[in-house]
Amino acid sequence: MHIKLDKLFTQMFTVFQNRKTVTLALFALFSFLGTQVYAHGVDENTQTFLSGNSGVAFIPFLYIGAKHMITGYDHLLFLVGVIFFLYRTKEILLYVSMFTIGHSTTLLIGVMTDMAINAYLIDAIIALSIVYKGFDNLGGFKRFFGKQPNTKAAVLLFGLFHGFGLASKLQEFQFDRTGLFTNLIGFNIGVEIGQFLALAIVLIVISVWRKQKSFMRFATLTNTLLMAAGFLLLGFQLTGFFTS
Repeated sequence: MHIKLDKLFTQMFTVFQNRKTVTLALFALFSFLGTQVYAHGVDENTQTFLSGNSGVAFIPFLYIGAKHMITGYDHLLFLVGVIFFLYRTKEILLYVSMFTIGHSTTLLIGVMTDMAINAYLIDAIIALSIVYKGFDNLGGFKRFFGKQPNTKAAVLLFGLFHGFGLASKLQEFQFDRTGLFTNLIGFNIGVEIGQFLALAIVLIVISVWRKQKSFMRFATLTNTLLMAAGFLLLGFQLTGFFTS
């Protein structure tokens, strides 16, 4: 099975070396982000459940958290940047844990205290986090500023903002306060499950990709795309903020 996967990914990377295919991939990426950015949030069925829920609903909230993370492309784009050049399992766990601590903390604080959060501004900062990580992976800070930011602190800091982003989505609904803390714990665990599943797929792809001669060339392309996607999302969020 492992050999078949290696062959499959090798064929995929060979195809992507064709410039026309890369151009089409870029167009598809920006088209997807352009049509989905305002829709990013909570689907209709989930909205109905959240608005009508009363009392403890640990498992449903766990499921909603997992689904939200898997479909939350802004969170996943940032995490792709975070783990892109991490080779050791220990390092991956450390950075992901820093991100988890950050977003879990602010998610709970934001919802439990009913903190006033502007979703557009928070999502704009999340978009900037994607730009930051792509720029960092390209060596931009050392090249242009001669200094390297503390990457662990940056991941923790942006994790806090990502948590507020999750909280802003949930705050759109009037929750029954009964069992809210338990439900939020379930949501948080669900987010981690979704995050784990998504990162597992990304790590498999990157691990196979690293065996290809084209890895460094496409590493540059991928992180440039991360920056471009971040700027695109930033533009949409700021437009939404100023026009809402």
